[in-house]
Amino acid sequence: MSPAVPTLEREATLLEQYPFIIACDEVGRGAIAGPVVVGASIVYASHLGSAIPEGLRDSKLIAEAKRHDVADRARDWVSGSGLGWASALEVDQTGIMRALGTAALRAIETVAAEAGVDPRDGVVLLDGNYDYIQPAGGWGMTVIPVIKGDRDCASAAAASVLAKVARDDYMVEVHAQAPAYQWERNKGYGSAEHRAAIVEFGITPHHRASWAFEGNTLF
Repeated sequence: MSPAVPTLEREATLLEQYPFIIACDEVGRGAIAGPVVVGASIVYASHLGSAIPEGLRDSKLIAEAKRHDVADRARDWVSGSGLGWASALEVDQTGIMRALGTAALRAIETVAAEAGVDPRDGVVLLDGNYDYIQPAGGWGMTVIPVIKGDRDCASAAAASVLAKVARDDYMVEVHAQAPAYQWERNKGYGSAEHRAAIVEFGITPHHRASWAFEGNTLF
């Protein structure tokens, strides 16, 4: 079975009520090292008649070798995009949900500034089943969580792939600082090789130290 192809059906309904949509999706929530990153993309009614970029899917469904090309097409297709980052330290200090909200607000601020809009005038389509944006300070925004939004909604799929490519590239870069953890392969997630390196060498400043480590191990 081929991967699900996102559409603009949900966006079309929302654009009957709002002048624009800022779609957001996160990557890195379940990693044990590295930041969380939220991607944001803005679309208008003019996108409804345009072709969805070739290969655009939920980023988890795109082969790694193809993600950069798909991300380039997605970036050209949307009217603006932005990334918001929250570090491993921020995850430790505030908890994962508040860190996601902080990253999302940073992404929304970036894309709204690029597009010259006030995000309170539109609607935020957030992948998932929980609004973590308003508790982090986005109370003036209309936020609509959509389960499987990155799979079904093209605007969220665009945000997903942009965030995924940026975070993966970052983890490949920091791999050189601590090659034993193999971040260029596992991207900070808890693979067997990553966990084994923690057992042998302990944790680094890139690790989320508050995440159930026992004697510098994570189990």
